[in-house]
Amino acid sequence: MATKTRDTFRQDLPEPLRRDVRLLGAMLGDGLVEYGGRDLLDDVERLRHAVIAARRGETGIEEVASLVDGWTLERAEQVARAFTVYFHLTNLAEEHHRIRTLRDRDTGDTVPGSVAAAVQQIRASDGRLDDLVDGLEFRPVFTAHPTEARRRAVVTAIQRISDLMTRLNDVPGATERAEIERSLREEIDLLWRTALRRAAQMDPLDEVRTAMAAFDETIFRAVPHVYRALDRALDGDGAPDGEGSGTRPSKARPYLRFGSWIGGDRDGNPYVTAQVTRDAITIQADHVLRALETACARIGRELTVHEDTTPASKDLLTALAAARTAHPGLIDEIAKRSPGEPHRQFLLHAATRIAATRERDADLAYATPDELLADLRTVQDSLASAGAARQAYGRVQHLVWQVETFGFHLAELEIRQHSELHEKALAELDGDRSESTEEILETLRVVAWIQRRFGVRACHRYIVSFTRSAADIANVHALAASLGESAPTLDVIPLFETGEDLENAASVLDGMLRIPAVQHRLAETNRRLEVMLGYSDSAKQLGPTSATLRLYDTQEALAAWAARNDITLTLFHGRGGSLGRGGGPANRAILAQAPGSVAGRFKVTEQGEVIFARYGHGEIAKRHVEQVTSAVLLASTDAVQDRAREAAARFRPLADKISEAARTAFRSLIETPDFAAWFAQVSPLEEIADLRIGSRPARRKAARGLEDLRAIPWVFAWTQTRVNLPGWYGLGSGLAAVSDNGADLTELRDAYETWPLFNTLLDNAEMSLAKSDRAIAERYLALGGRPELSETVLTEYDRTHRLVLAVTDHDRLLENRRVLSRAVELRNPYVDALSHLQLRALKTLRKGVTNEAERTHLEALLLLSVNGVAAGLQNTG
Repeated sequence: MATKTRDTFRQDLPEPLRRDVRLLGAMLGDGLVEYGGRDLLDDVERLRHAVIAARRGETGIEEVASLVDGWTLERAEQVARAFTVYFHLTNLAEEHHRIRTLRDRDTGDTVPGSVAAAVQQIRASDGRLDDLVDGLEFRPVFTAHPTEARRRAVVTAIQRISDLMTRLNDVPGATERAEIERSLREEIDLLWRTALRRAAQMDPLDEVRTAMAAFDETIFRAVPHVYRALDRALDGDGAPDGEGSGTRPSKARPYLRFGSWIGGDRDGNPYVTAQVTRDAITIQADHVLRALETACARIGRELTVHEDTTPASKDLLTALAAARTAHPGLIDEIAKRSPGEPHRQFLLHAATRIAATRERDADLAYATPDELLADLRTVQDSLASAGAARQAYGRVQHLVWQVETFGFHLAELEIRQHSELHEKALAELDGDRSESTEEILETLRVVAWIQRRFGVRACHRYIVSFTRSAADIANVHALAASLGESAPTLDVIPLFETGEDLENAASVLDGMLRIPAVQHRLAETNRRLEVMLGYSDSAKQLGPTSATLRLYDTQEALAAWAARNDITLTLFHGRGGSLGRGGGPANRAILAQAPGSVAGRFKVTEQGEVIFARYGHGEIAKRHVEQVTSAVLLASTDAVQDRAREAAARFRPLADKISEAARTAFRSLIETPDFAAWFAQVSPLEEIADLRIGSRPARRKAARGLEDLRAIPWVFAWTQTRVNLPGWYGLGSGLAAVSDNGADLTELRDAYETWPLFNTLLDNAEMSLAKSDRAIAERYLALGGRPELSETVLTEYDRTHRLVLAVTDHDRLLENRRVLSRAVELRNPYVDALSHLQLRALKTLRKGVTNEAERTHLEALLLLSVNGVAAGLQNTG
């Protein structure tokens, strides 16, 4: 097959997407002319044509660098800004096209990857559908890891442009279209003139409020539609348009539970204090109570059923009478506006009580979400008994699902702290207490306060980073017990992060079972236990290939441990958004888990830009949650687990040899003397902190070695260099070791075809390679002045590139993933442009600059290009 060219990919671009990209690009170009004259647009175009020509081999990379070096720093900044804004607009156009595609596929037939498709498949082949649905859990946990490089002002501006594009795509009349296009030009001009990076460091509560935007705009409204899809699928033969849904009690149990580390994760972040945690849950509660109040009031206003056509039940009339006795003026006022409409009156009264709950009006407030649910079910039962089943199980059911999912706290706030600090705090309990010890104790008091106000469910998980032994878990329970009667209820969760800790996880859990506090909690929870696995640090320590296999082994071992000990185990996957931190398509990752380790339950971190990519638009959020749900159900079936188990047994000896060679190659590289200093020279590692994209420092401690460098800046910096090393390094050596350097690929190809884990490993590496660029990477690596290290990295790149293509039997990267391949191929030249601009700044800064004004301009150019590359590649860390 002939290798596809960029022009071929552009021809393959769907017409609606091409039209949107062309429109937004032209409007940006017009704006550049208005701002900086024709010369500015000409310079942008010159660089665009140059990088495309370099990709085609029509010009050398040196000519592109010469063009960039010839501009003033002010012009270079303007050009970098232009390409960065272009990426924001292109990302938006692609999001809109994805939504169009989802709608086009929704023809009434079962959509692959949907909940309906999974239900149909399980119903046809597995007799455990009811058990699987009853035990189903999906727990996405939002974290404040600094991977969202966009300012909130930029996100908001893009959202306004998105809203205008939605209106434009609805085929308005000529006058309305003209006004929409005028507004689009205004908003694109505003985006161009808006500072693309933050002037001030984010604090943890800024991060809480940023995450609330996804809840307010999308998640709250999307959740009922997810449950409705499952409810329809469970009707009859599982068809997606099940007619019974909405006319009977729901068959779909609310299985979504959102969690958050934002304002709770204090590991290495001194800015997350007990007061911040208290403020975080208060902000969450304010948002969810406002949303529930608005929804309840809207449904109350809409539910205009009259007592003549839909008489109220005795229970509802009794509840309404009790409300009148307690608050006669309020009920009389509501009744005056809604005469003869008791269901409406009761819901409007409930909305008033939700508002009182938010305002802390104890006389009128609900004490718990269960009280509100009881009122809503009274309304449902009354409507159903009066023959108004559609009213009972339609919009009122949606509100019931929202209350069940979010409670009065929105997301379950989780605490995380490093094991070393608990050991120190315990030693200081009876003596002089350090500031860190007092802070830990105050945090535990705040957890107890949250539980008194919002219930235990709102905050009861305490995650211990770098758990090495059961003593690390016992220490937290001992610290909590020291508070006496004010101690909170805790589920203390071990987090295994290093290769050694992952290997020893089962023995640590054996020790946990001997801790009295753990035994007591297991008895209370019907022997439910949670364990967290860290993808980021294990990949940074072992390399991507060995970390993937070590994590698989750990999952397998823990599933067996849980079965032996009669434990209902939930594995919490600490995955990042990038491939180098365990990222990639979530549904494929779930299907590649070790047999028995999913068991209908999936909990995962959702980090940084991933939150808005997956939950920023209602239809995309619904599709993402459906894909995960479908994968969790299928991964828990006997058929899928048996196939994975057989493949793992057959190919595990091969995988072990690959892992050993890959780990040796990776460790050999990072253990090279002065590797950390070289890495800092060839990448914008140190400068990334100046992007102010999160409240947490890049390092846990002040040391400058790799050990204390967090995995996020490690991956982010390598992404910027276009090397993408954390996503593939060592795999080529591993594949070469078992194939006679590619001469015998039979067993590797069999493994790729039949073992989901190996298939996902290679496909993720292929995606990481596709987003890299060897020629530009070579220029970054040269900045370190260590040609032997550059050669080592590039040789492994070439080896991995060659063998991944050989094993997958592809002629080019991403050959079997048409949409992604097209997006990457069309973006790469524009990312190249920003990389050349970044290289100019980095190269000059590395030489040393004494002029303060010049240094300021260079740093601005560097950080602007970092922002742009992040937008272009659509992941950071």
